[in-house]
Amino acid sequence: MTLQLLLVEDDAAYAAALADELRGIGHTVTVAGDGRAALTAMNEAAFDAVILDRMMPRLDGMSVLQTLRSGGMTLPVIMLTALSASQDKVEGLEAGADDYVVKPVAASELQARLTAILRGRGWTASSADTLQAGDIVVSPTTFRAWRRGRPIDLAKLELKLLIELVRNADAVLTRAMLIERVWGYDFMPDTNLVDVHIRRLRRKLTEGGDDDPIQTLRGIGYMLRG
Repeated sequence: MTLQLLLVEDDAAYAAALADELRGIGHTVTVAGDGRAALTAMNEAAFDAVILDRMMPRLDGMSVLQTLRSGGMTLPVIMLTALSASQDKVEGLEAGADDYVVKPVAASELQARLTAILRGRGWTASSADTLQAGDIVVSPTTFRAWRRGRPIDLAKLELKLLIELVRNADAVLTRAMLIERVWGYDFMPDTNLVDVHIRRLRRKLTEGGDDDPIQTLRGIGYMLRG
């Protein structure tokens, strides 16, 4: 299982060592040195999980976690901390952490905990089963989609449509092409079938206040900006 991980840790030496260990077992790791940098990273890219230090300057881990959860982001978060008291663990879990680990911790233990969290959510990720265009990630094998790390609740045809748009990001797809690839028809129906589903998809993609990533080319078709 290969994951896109965000490691948030203000101890640069420890962060570099742990990131190297995680990369050594196959993960892609982005390192953020404080809470503000972490929020910026999550606004710019999609991650499968976050390993989040609790004690940091500028913006601590608890504040980052509360910001994520209040914003509707449900991606897995493992709280990483030097605090081992039971009350500290309870506070972290109640704030929305999926797990709470006292450092130093081995990459192999984090791997096991991440696997358990994702298994509990009924999802496993691999570099072969996800596609990404900008801040949108889709998994054709598990039929799931995320934007900025937030899961998007889509009907089956809406998800098939999004997968096709992501797969061909920055390329124009005509209505005829979408009818053939998404619906499997070899003829154009006498309805605005594609346009109706595009409108529904747009509404769900922009529910969180994000910009509309789908461009309409009048008389031609649609393009997802990557």
